[in-house]
Amino acid sequence: MLIRFSVRNFRTFKEKATLSLVASSYDKEREADNIAVDGKYNLRLLKSAVVYGANASGKSKFIEALAFMRTFVIGSSRESQQGDKIPVEPFKLNSETENAPGEFEVIFIHKEIMYRYGFEADRDKVTAEWLYCKPKTKEVELFYRENQEFEVHERNFSKGNMIVKEGLVRNNALLISVAAQFNDTVAIEVLEWFKELKIISGLQEEGYQGYTMSRTNDPKNKKKILDLLNVADLSIQDVKIEMIDMNALPKDLPKELFDKILKESKNEDIEFYSDILTFHKKYNQNKEYIGLENMSMTDDESSGTRKFYALTGPVLHVLENGYTLFVDELDSKLHPNLICKLVSIFNSEKLNPKNAQLVFNTHDTNLLDSGLFRRDQIWFTEKNKYGEANLFSLADFKTDTVRKNEAFEDNYVRGKYGAVPYLDMFEKSVYNTLNEPDPEYEKQKS
Repeated sequence: MLIRFSVRNFRTFKEKATLSLVASSYDKEREADNIAVDGKYNLRLLKSAVVYGANASGKSKFIEALAFMRTFVIGSSRESQQGDKIPVEPFKLNSETENAPGEFEVIFIHKEIMYRYGFEADRDKVTAEWLYCKPKTKEVELFYRENQEFEVHERNFSKGNMIVKEGLVRNNALLISVAAQFNDTVAIEVLEWFKELKIISGLQEEGYQGYTMSRTNDPKNKKKILDLLNVADLSIQDVKIEMIDMNALPKDLPKELFDKILKESKNEDIEFYSDILTFHKKYNQNKEYIGLENMSMTDDESSGTRKFYALTGPVLHVLENGYTLFVDELDSKLHPNLICKLVSIFNSEKLNPKNAQLVFNTHDTNLLDSGLFRRDQIWFTEKNKYGEANLFSLADFKTDTVRKNEAFEDNYVRGKYGAVPYLDMFEKSVYNTLNEPDPEYEKQKS
């Protein structure tokens, strides 16, 4: 499970921003459902969190920071060469940070062991890297790196120690990534957790629809997908993946494309689909059921239906395995009531027995008064006049400022917690753009 993720000097985050999924000690709301208790480390961890904020306030950038960390950890040793640039983007609106390294750190529990791993990197090199583990009560340093100088625990990170002595770690690659390639047990465990971490876009479901389709072809998984589609009230009775018949490809298909499809299907065992068919009940003029009518997911179903179908695969996957799922813009195309149902699954002790976690950002303020979230599960991003984003929780406010039973949605919209766009002059500004300047408005601006 994810405990904490921090980022500094990445895109819109100049100062350190930290998302903590450690439940606050003073908030005892929804304890049984929303909290997973780790007895070994005496931790109470949140199973979901939501992030609010104005447009361009850093909600998506924070998720992008974690996505960058994941990609770099998994692939830095094999997907780059000496001299290749590291795709890290510092905060560019300040001369102090525009050439400084970005910092990333994550704390998590994997297979009953707590790890703390992080690194600092600029476009040219890794400037620092560290890994600690906590097998029992004491945290043990496995390695610490500063540029190309390494301190490595010889016994607990033995293969990493060998790799360092042989000079096999490039300055633009991570030791953890290289060590995993050499089958270091600890490094493999760390990379395994990063691979299990799921980060998807709520705006571009095409990126994970293929995974859901592969699950649809398995009868057991297909039933689970249909169950979710059914409770979402989408009236879909069945789903079928329509594959392309390689022997029936159009004759006017360009030869290069034809050869490419044929080669990939044979050499890489890849199947190509033409559509996803959905089946709905059909009735006669007397409202009597007469059978099923198939429709095209692409041509006939709504964008919301297409997105929810695509989401069912990743959602079921993380619930079945107890993984952590981050979704950027979860509410896009989906009805607020449906979002509530998705969140309630993760918050349920019964439906989420393996304690999978869901973290997402949204503009849907209805969730604030849904009763699904505690104060420590509600987060905000806000950008100051210097373009610097900040991340904070509703639990950070004093209890006499924010009470557990107050109207969170109304207070947020009114700006009590910040993290909303400043629009006081919006109408007058538009009026002045379209008409002659308003003297009163000009006086207020000055």
